[in-house]
Amino acid sequence: MSTNGERPDGGELLARTLREAGVDTVFALHGGHLEAFYRGCLKHGLSLLDFRHEAPAGNAADAYARATGDLGVCVVTAGPGFANVMPAIINAQLDASPVLFIVGAPPLREAETNPLQGGFDQVAVASPATQWSHRVTNTERIPDLTSQAIRKATRGRRGAVLLELPIDVLHLDAPESRVALPAGLAPPPRPAPSPEDAERAVAILRQAERPVIIAGGDARFSGCGAALQRFAERSGIPVFCNTRGMGLLPSGHPLDGHEAHNLAALGMMERPVPDTVLLLGARLGLFLGGRRGDVVPLDARLIQVHSDATEIGRLRDVELPIAADARATLEAVDAASAESAWPDWSAWAQEAVGLKALMAGMYPETDTDKGVHPFHAAAAVAEAVGPEAAWAIDGGEAASWTSHHVRVSGPGRVASHGYLGCLGVGPGFAIGLQTAHPDRRVVHVTGDGAMGFHIQEFDTMVRHELPIVAVVMNNRVWGMSIHGQQIMYGSDYEVITRLGDTPYAEIARAFGCHGEVVERHADIAPAMQRALDSGRPACVEIMVDGDVVHPGTIAMLGEAAADSGEVMMPYYENTPADER
Repeated sequence: MSTNGERPDGGELLARTLREAGVDTVFALHGGHLEAFYRGCLKHGLSLLDFRHEAPAGNAADAYARATGDLGVCVVTAGPGFANVMPAIINAQLDASPVLFIVGAPPLREAETNPLQGGFDQVAVASPATQWSHRVTNTERIPDLTSQAIRKATRGRRGAVLLELPIDVLHLDAPESRVALPAGLAPPPRPAPSPEDAERAVAILRQAERPVIIAGGDARFSGCGAALQRFAERSGIPVFCNTRGMGLLPSGHPLDGHEAHNLAALGMMERPVPDTVLLLGARLGLFLGGRRGDVVPLDARLIQVHSDATEIGRLRDVELPIAADARATLEAVDAASAESAWPDWSAWAQEAVGLKALMAGMYPETDTDKGVHPFHAAAAVAEAVGPEAAWAIDGGEAASWTSHHVRVSGPGRVASHGYLGCLGVGPGFAIGLQTAHPDRRVVHVTGDGAMGFHIQEFDTMVRHELPIVAVVMNNRVWGMSIHGQQIMYGSDYEVITRLGDTPYAEIARAFGCHGEVVERHADIAPAMQRALDSGRPACVEIMVDGDVVHPGTIAMLGEAAADSGEVMMPYYENTPADER
């Protein structure tokens, strides 16, 4: 093995290529297959942040990508390392997060010998769950194939990619004269809409009586925050978002309507709903009401802007499809509307933005005889940390309560589970956010069920001196699960949905964190302040009422009328009677 400049080994070529691509941090867990790469990282100044389990390492790379808008990189070993990171791979892919996963493998020349941590095709397993998966078989091809992987992750539809680097390919060297150079690492193009589409968008919006903008993750990756604020202020159109779009329009802005599903309240109150929707880098699916039309009304005129043309028109026809960059589109639409004034939508905007405050009136009690009310627990945490924090949100109902209260002053500061619905992502997300925002406080809010998946990452936070504050909303049950069971089958029904009295704060202290338990609402703010002031990783365990059901759980479960003959499918569309 050689690491000199004339015959670099595969590990150095990989590290060198990542550095040329602008990568400075790699999320990893040690494995002997990758030793040549670790040496290359030391030589080329790549920071290695190591974990106790591969899944949180992958989640951290995912959150880092969401926070920075750049590529996230996760490197894990073969066999069990690859198997452990698969949930993170799928999570990044489903949420269109640009992450490069690099996995080790046994030597190519030992195929079909029953080798250690081999015997199955990792690339074949990963291929259906990624944008692109490839096995590198020649050391000199590492730079150009790594460059291709980066392009696949970051261009067009973003997502997860996987490169398998067998140990012999990494440890062998090659003459510089034969090394394929990396290419195509320049900033990605920003396709703009045609002038005709920009003018048509303006025309459709001008004809609206109740327009809204719903921003999502693709808009966040375009860096359109300033353009969105400028356009919203000039047009007067209220802005809503999904979790990944939070902060594109700063919380507290007069036109910030916060979560898109707040719009569903209009129909429930029998009030006029949006008649025109500009979907800005957001995808139709569960988190925008699916096919029901309670968030994006079925009869609303729809403009959809997305860099991935295949997302446009999912679930329903779109009147004006624009396959382009969100920032470029906003700039074009703003320019096309500069010649004349927009209609006065101030009354509509005030009503729409006011929807985010409706829930407060539903829960007058801060404490019950069974603990702190979770609505008020989440509100107290958000108040304690303020709008400059970054948030890793995990759990079922704990996540729902928290997302309602989160306020952030900029994009890339909220990471939560998406279409995979994978619990346990919080610790990795928090570490990725803290790495991306070293000078910003990071708060990880989770339920007690989700906390149990990767509680060992308190060790990672302590070793790397990451002052993350974990807030465990402990109701001693799998909240969304038991509430769903009881909605469907009665209040006396439950199956494998209760948890024990696990002392999460005490466990965190054993890892070296600051930790304390809170049982009353009035004690949350001072406990949070002590955790923040400790300067260490911390855990504040809040004992909350396990009987309180989040209204989102009820909405997601749906209902079937008694005389409909439908079969209820929790979290999905019911099966009609004629399909039984």
